[in-house]
Amino acid sequence: MASASQDRENIGEFDYVIIGAGSAGCVLANRLSADPQTRVCLLEAGPADKDPLIHAPMGFAFIPDWSPVNWRFDTSPQKHLNDRVCFQPRGRVLGGSSSINAMIYIRGSRYDYDRWAENGADGWAYDDVLPYFKKAEDNSRGADDYHATGGPLTVSDLQYTNPLSEVFMKAAEELQLNPNRDFNGAAQEGMGYYQVTQRDGRRCSSARAYLAPARERANLTIITDAKAERILFTDKRAAGVAFSRKKKPLQVSVAREVVVSSGAFQSPQLLMLSGVGPAAHLNGHGIDVVADAPEVGRNLQDHLDWTAIHAATSNETVGLNLSYAMKMPRAIGEYRKHGRGPLTSNLAECGGFLKTDPSEAEPDVQLHFLPAIVDDHGRKKHFSAGISCHVCVLRPKSRGAVSLESADPAAAPVIDPNFLDDEDDLRRLMKGARIVERILEAPAFQGIVGKRMYLPENADDAALEADIRARSDTIYHPVGTCAIGTVVDSALRVNGVDNLRVVDASVMPFLISGNTNAPSIMIGEKAADLIAAAA
Repeated sequence: MASASQDRENIGEFDYVIIGAGSAGCVLANRLSADPQTRVCLLEAGPADKDPLIHAPMGFAFIPDWSPVNWRFDTSPQKHLNDRVCFQPRGRVLGGSSSINAMIYIRGSRYDYDRWAENGADGWAYDDVLPYFKKAEDNSRGADDYHATGGPLTVSDLQYTNPLSEVFMKAAEELQLNPNRDFNGAAQEGMGYYQVTQRDGRRCSSARAYLAPARERANLTIITDAKAERILFTDKRAAGVAFSRKKKPLQVSVAREVVVSSGAFQSPQLLMLSGVGPAAHLNGHGIDVVADAPEVGRNLQDHLDWTAIHAATSNETVGLNLSYAMKMPRAIGEYRKHGRGPLTSNLAECGGFLKTDPSEAEPDVQLHFLPAIVDDHGRKKHFSAGISCHVCVLRPKSRGAVSLESADPAAAPVIDPNFLDDEDDLRRLMKGARIVERILEAPAFQGIVGKRMYLPENADDAALEADIRARSDTIYHPVGTCAIGTVVDSALRVNGVDNLRVVDASVMPFLISGNTNAPSIMIGEKAADLIAAAA
């Protein structure tokens, strides 16, 4: 495959071209361009991060379905979820999903990374990656053995917490669930408030943390609205990237490396569109094979989530109800003037990591409590007061895949998480749901929690299983489709070709125990050192 195309304007040559300005891509753009002699180009398919709903922490809950900052992917019908098509929102904007997520800062456990290393990911054990978590971090609590200050990414305690979050924490205490002030410290198990990626009461996305300080560097070129279509190869060497911007076909040449940071769905899609993937699959779409890589797109893992939703009598609930509407003018004023108040909440203020059985070596479920009704990703609106509590299985055994719908770069990838393919995931999710029920039935919630929205009272296991199959969906943590050990090596170089790396959540061989934004940023930090060492 040639490295140039006669019908595309070449906008120039760079040392590095990064495809995707998400959690990891922004890190790379900053770190690689810190050397003024290194020319870096960052391509992002979405717009600049100017939408005010991105920056006001609670604003993410009000970003409309049609917003251009969300890819709004769907899955293929899920055979274990009543053949439902599930929703897969992903960030399409500077900052990627770190610009539209709930800002929860979770790293995962020591066990997660040691498991990576034990399965061939050399250099990715917990003690190897901890320095990179700390390098990224500016924690408002200060520095200790697990945390640091002075990094680009501000990690802070919430400036505001809803009174119902305290009720939830009291209920957990009544059930003798141990508190945990720091889920990213010595141990993960327990209940507590989440730290968030916020600075001065506003979202600290990877774009704000890493791109904003580097934006004016003469050697960094950031191109938004640039949809990558394929990587250009000379023989097996990545030599450039073909992309389109405002329907105009363009390309860029690379002197050193192309780095794909397009996420767990689009990184494998772009590799396959470029001829790197399962040969039979590529041939079926008329794509010339550069490297037969059978595992590209395989090993998809995600956290399947079930939500308990109840009516509530409290006037502290957030949502489309009269009591909350009456509070909004004051809340807006407080946020605009001081960056404080209810609009600085991430809604998912507290939760925890629990064992569904005391014999478990590590917590196997995670909870997120919200003082609001969150139904079908917030797409089903309810004009009433209520609360929600999410539970997901942390280390699912089910494995799915990403594949091509066609050779058209504008087509969405085929996403099949294959949720609940392994029955162990269902058993754990049901156990986690029962824990949630007990918390919401604790004395602290008496007089606050009302009728369940879906399940009948005292639902038996058959009814709970039916509800899980009818309503559960992703909690937005897809990983694994360009995994270390199969698609890339431990330095994140794509096997079978030269001058090409993948740097994002798709390289995780196993899903970590928790939210994936902080680990994606860590991967970007470590990759920047790996790339610099090879220069």
